[in-house]
Amino acid sequence: MSGWARAHPRKATAAKVALAAVLLFLVGFETVALARQPTRPHATVVATAVVVCLCAVPYARVPLKIRAWTAASVSLAGSVILIAGQHALEVWGLGEGIALLVLLTGVVHRAPGRTAAVLGPMLGLACVLAPMRDIRLGPWTVVYGVLTVVVSAYSMILRWQDAQRTRDLAAVRSAERLELARELHDLVAHHVTGIVVQARAARFTSLSGPQADAAFERIETSGGEALSAMRRLVRVLREGAARNRPLAGLAEVRTLAETYTRTGPPVALHIDKGLDETVPAEVAAAVFRIVREALTNVRKHAADATAVRVGVRAIPDALELRITDDGKHPARLTEQARGGGFGLAGLTERAEAMGGRLTAGPAPEGGWEVRAVLPVGEGEAR
Repeated sequence: MSGWARAHPRKATAAKVALAAVLLFLVGFETVALARQPTRPHATVVATAVVVCLCAVPYARVPLKIRAWTAASVSLAGSVILIAGQHALEVWGLGEGIALLVLLTGVVHRAPGRTAAVLGPMLGLACVLAPMRDIRLGPWTVVYGVLTVVVSAYSMILRWQDAQRTRDLAAVRSAERLELARELHDLVAHHVTGIVVQARAARFTSLSGPQADAAFERIETSGGEALSAMRRLVRVLREGAARNRPLAGLAEVRTLAETYTRTGPPVALHIDKGLDETVPAEVAAAVFRIVREALTNVRKHAADATAVRVGVRAIPDALELRITDDGKHPARLTEQARGGGFGLAGLTERAEAMGGRLTAGPAPEGGWEVRAVLPVGEGEAR
C-alpha cells in the first residue's frame, strides 16, 4: 500500500478522504439513528468517535504511532467515563470500532516490537470496550470481540511474513556478497597476473624508447582496470547492496577477449549467433567466469602461447565452451603470484551445481584446453 500510495499520490489522497468520509458517515448515521433522546453520554460517544475516526486516516506528517496512541487514549478514556459513570442508552460503536481495527492492523503489522506489544493490546481493548458503553450488553460486544481477535491474528501473520521476507532477503544479499567476494578474487588474479607478467617481460627484455613506453602503458592500463574493478566491488560489499542481475555475460566475454588481446596473446573468439538472447543469464555469467579464469591461467602457465581460441556454441539442451591455447612452457612466477589453484576447482563445482561439467587438460593438437558443458534447458540455445 505504501508503494502504491507513492506511485499514485492523487488516488492515495482520494482513498484517505473516502476512508474519513465513510467512518464519519457511520458515526453520523449511528448518532441520528440513536438520537431519539439525546443525552450527555451520547455527546461523549460522538466526540470520542470523531477523534478516533480522524486518527485512523493516514497523514504524511503525523506518524502512525502518535495517531494510534491518541486514538487509544481517547477511546479508553471515553469508555472508562461512560462505563464507570452514566451509560449511554444505546451504543453501536460502528465508526469508532472500525477505526480502531484499522489502527490495530497498522500497529501490529508495522510498528516496532515494543510499541506493538504495548499499543496493540490497548487498541484491542478499546475496540472491545466501545460497544460496552451501552447500558446493556448487546450483540455488538460479541461482534467486536471476535473481530478484534481475527484482525490481531491476521496482522500478526502479516508481520511474521514480512519478517520472513526480510530474513530471506538478508540471506540472498549475504550469498550475493560472497559471490562478489569471489568476483573480487578473480578480478585481482586476472589483472595482477597480467601486470606481473608484463613487468617481468620488461625486466628481462631490453626495452627502450617506444617499446618501453608501450610496455609501461599496458602495465598502467591493467593496474587502472584492476583498481576500478576493486573499487566497484568493494563499494558494493561495504554498502551491502545485492545486485539483481549477474555481473557479466556473453557481451562482457567479447570485451574481455579484446582487453586480453591488447596485453597478451591474441584471442580468436567465436560465439554462435543468437546466443545473447537465448542463453539464460546464470549460464552466460558462468561462461564469462570460466573464460576469465582460463585466460588468467594462460598468462600463468603458458608464457610462450601465441594464440588463444575461445568458442561458444549451442548443442542439444546445452551450451559448449572451449578455450584452447598453443603454449608449452609456464611463465616464471613466484608461488604467491601463481595463486592457490582454486580457480578452476571452484568453476568445476559451479558447473556441476548447474548440472553440467568442466574439464581441463592437454589438447589433442597440443597446448591446453578447458571445456565446459552447461545445460540450458529444452531447446533454449538451439
